[in-house]
Amino acid sequence: MLGAIIGDIVGSVYEFNNTKTVFFPFYSKESNFTDDSIMTIAVADYLMCPPEYHESLEGKLVGFARQYECPKGGYGGRFRKWLFHPEELSKDGKRHPINSWGNGSAMRVSSVGWLYNSLERVEEMAKHTAEITHNHPEGIKGAQATAVAIYMARKGCSKEEIRDFIEGRYGYDLHRTCDQIRPTYKFDESCQGTVPEAIIAFLDSHDFE
Repeated sequence: MLGAIIGDIVGSVYEFNNTKTVFFPFYSKESNFTDDSIMTIAVADYLMCPPEYHESLEGKLVGFARQYECPKGGYGGRFRKWLFHPEELSKDGKRHPINSWGNGSAMRVSSVGWLYNSLERVEEMAKHTAEITHNHPEGIKGAQATAVAIYMARKGCSKEEIRDFIEGRYGYDLHRTCDQIRPTYKFDESCQGTVPEAIIAFLDSHDFE
């Protein structure tokens, strides 16, 4: 989770102002956390809450969104309505899944890979945290692939083992490199257009930075 939040802060100034070089400052006066860190912490808080105090996942996501103003970036259009104006999305005024394939489901899932100790449970809980909003198959798959990659790394699997498993189970093409992706890549909010690339960035890496 620290890695996810640090990455969110580092990337906050580049989301809509992309950089094509690896030689860029990690932190600047403009760097800050975004909605993704808020939702990441909300999901973790929900999952770690003792049963006798268990609030719904919906309650956690909405509560954190209302309590913590988003200093950088912003919630996607339909997700923002789901959080703050559900009456604009449904006739009954209640919150329902919005069939989203956006990468928000993968952005908020990192704690699942740390909190559970079987592949089956990680996939189950990643699906649970995704489908409350991102119930499109790509939205669920992106969350599951992210959580499983974290789980496998935590369990000591090699990068090649992670690459082969994620490719085989979720159908992502991970046999590319950042150098191959970088020249033509541009802003993409979908799970299918960001989760494979994010995992490749990890597989290409040599250290935490």
